[in-house]
Amino acid sequence: MSASLPANAVEVSGLVKTYAGTKKAGPKTALKGIDLAIPRGAMFGFLGPNGAGKSTLINILAGLVVKTAGSAKVWGYDIDRDTRKAKSAIGVVPQELNLDPFFTPREILEVQAGLYGVPKAERRTNELLEAVGLADKGDAYARTLSGGMRRRLMVAKAMVHAPPVLILDEPTAGVDIELRQALWRYVRELNARGTTIVLTTHYLQEAEELCDTIAIINHGEVVACEPTQTLLARTDAKELWLTLDRDVAALPASLVAFSAELPSPRKVVIRYQPSRAQVGEILAAVAAADLRIVDLSTKETDLEDVFLQLVREQPRAA
Repeated sequence: MSASLPANAVEVSGLVKTYAGTKKAGPKTALKGIDLAIPRGAMFGFLGPNGAGKSTLINILAGLVVKTAGSAKVWGYDIDRDTRKAKSAIGVVPQELNLDPFFTPREILEVQAGLYGVPKAERRTNELLEAVGLADKGDAYARTLSGGMRRRLMVAKAMVHAPPVLILDEPTAGVDIELRQALWRYVRELNARGTTIVLTTHYLQEAEELCDTIAIINHGEVVACEPTQTLLARTDAKELWLTLDRDVAALPASLVAFSAELPSPRKVVIRYQPSRAQVGEILAAVAAADLRIVDLSTKETDLEDVFLQLVREQPRAA
């Protein structure tokens, strides 16, 4: 490990952003003293409801919005003192598709590389087009590309200067399943080669599968920032679904004690807390009630459950 590489790809301390008010509404604080550290090489998920402050934070890191207070570093460079280096260390794929429709993908990447001062000999235009599956569309006008192709071109555009940190803001919105999977394969490859990935998404299953660490922001505050598996363990709840060999009219008392329900004559659903009850105890109660199981399935806590719990628990600011 090189000593020159920072331990954290992004560091944020006491970050505040307050937007000026209008005649109809007073000032609005979008970020309320956020502290956040994103380890180098992480696949980091940044989640929150609409208006939570995600885009404001991303735009501050990218140099598009001026913070009100606090500090932020990208790849060890302070965004105020080392603005140019900080901007060079980050690539952002925004939600909006901002492509010139009269340029070809090749021209778009060449112009973007020129804006970042990448020498012609070091440009990777063909490599990037190939990586995002647009090698055969390199000389077609951007306006002729499908939505999914444009989205992939946006990823390539963000990578022309080979930034060590790549932020993907809702990158798969409106992209079909096949293209989404292709995009994630490329992102995983980038991460495996050392690029730190910061992902915002409304597809919570996507974040759960991809990210090793997840932060959840709500009302301008980070309400959780933990390894994904630790976050999933926060909700002490599981469901056990049983299919019986015959119809039953009512649940036996032994199962009622486990908060069981009978959604249909042959289906029993039991919602329990693993910290208080074990599956073995539940199955023993089923056997004691002389019920035979022909099928069994469980539902684990997923990120959506945790997300909703954390967002609902946090009181709205006055």
